[in-house]
Amino acid sequence: MRRPPAGSQIAWFCVLGLALLVVSIAVAITIGPAGIGIGEVYSTVLAHLGLADPVLGPLRDGIVWHLRLPRALLAAVCGAGLAVCGVVMQSLLRNPLAEPFVLGVSSGASTGAVMVVVLGVGGGVVSLSAGAFAGAALSFAAVLVLSRIVGGSTDRVVLSGVAAMQLFSALTSFIVLTAADAETTRGVLFWLLGSFTSASWTEVAVCAAVLAVSLGVCFGHARALDVFALGQDTAAALGVAVGRIRIVLLCATALLTASLVSAVGAVGFVGLVLPHAVRALTGPGHSRLLPVTAVAGAVFLVWVDTLARTALDPQEVPVGVVTSIIGVPAFVLILYRTSRPRVRVPQ
Repeated sequence: MRRPPAGSQIAWFCVLGLALLVVSIAVAITIGPAGIGIGEVYSTVLAHLGLADPVLGPLRDGIVWHLRLPRALLAAVCGAGLAVCGVVMQSLLRNPLAEPFVLGVSSGASTGAVMVVVLGVGGGVVSLSAGAFAGAALSFAAVLVLSRIVGGSTDRVVLSGVAAMQLFSALTSFIVLTAADAETTRGVLFWLLGSFTSASWTEVAVCAAVLAVSLGVCFGHARALDVFALGQDTAAALGVAVGRIRIVLLCATALLTASLVSAVGAVGFVGLVLPHAVRALTGPGHSRLLPVTAVAGAVFLVWVDTLARTALDPQEVPVGVVTSIIGVPAFVLILYRTSRPRVRVPQ
């Protein structure tokens, strides 16, 4: 049996991962059709930080500071958040297929966004992001109520999430098909598949703040998550407040997922694939698994977004499409490697 890496090794994983993340963001903001050189990009960033004089005109400066950089940072925040949610939910629900959208949060956010854009709910006062967050919160509340009515076990929570996901997906499709014109439908569908096109510094700040709080809550319950892997009865016998901790962690992951989905739409497979991949590297201990997975998710989504906006330039591919294309074969490979029988060598 392979021993998990020591604490010093995990620290090095995190340090190297953070360095790779910084390099990835630095390279990503230099890539694009505007023909802005690497030196100009870095000079612009340093100028906005008060460390150098401006070298670009207002237009090219805006491309770097108001378009590329917040987009790369938002991709990093979303990748980290979705990956962490996947880790927590797979352990909390004891389901290797659990991911951030299993509670129907993504479908609820989609319905809320569509009601604002297509039906005009809110009278122009409520933004798309606010509508998406409200829909996500409503969906999660419905899941909690339904799971409480039918029993409250982990299996019931998953089934309640599936029911909510199907309900809100059907509502979204019905609204789009009956009330949206062709142009609105195209814009809504592009957002539903995930897009960082409208990334702004405000969204970066809000999502980063929610990520920091949620990650702190999840990391503070790392030992409880280790015990949850043994089952609810065992966890309760070991003194873990199963019901309270499960509600706290579900609320933390739902809040984080709702914030991310309301900003960028639905980006799948990040929370499903990366926890399995990182778990093979760090072992199952959540004090090691959570930080490494967060960094891996951030690096992954920065490069996925860079590929999505440049692969078919000038046309942009929805990020959710790219993550699915990459995630499906990666997940199949992980399933294959974990399901192979291990041959024991006679001593």
